[in-house]
Amino acid sequence: MPSLNPSQEQLQRFAEQMPAGEPILMLNLLRFHDQATYPAESGHPSCSGREAYAIYSRTAIRKVRAAGGQVETMANAHVALIAPEQEHWDELLLVRYPSPEAFLAMLADPEYRAATVHRTAALADSRLIACSPRS
Repeated sequence: MPSLNPSQEQLQRFAEQMPAGEPILMLNLLRFHDQATYPAESGHPSCSGREAYAIYSRTAIRKVRAAGGQVETMANAHVALIAPEQEHWDELLLVRYPSPEAFLAMLADPEYRAATVHRTAALADSRLIACSPRS
């Protein structure tokens, strides 16, 4: 079953379990639809999943930077050496934020929230894994 957006319970668990006020890394694993799946009434033109994600990314990267974060790594995924046979990913992102609070504030930003329609339409599946960097 695809995982595209965090539930309220997942966001609450994130807020409770991540070390407050400390830098975090968010590992994003992305699998794109061939064709973006916008709701019929959205009025968005037909495009590929990658194109829809690029539209989302223009806002998201600006909001990441405004939150004090930065994209550390962006890469095309090719082969999963250790994974279930049916699992594959198209792209991975590793994004650094100054704190969990900065990440949650970005998620609440109205302009960011409006852009997530493109992310949801773009993705067939995703993973977002919160990590603490080691010194």
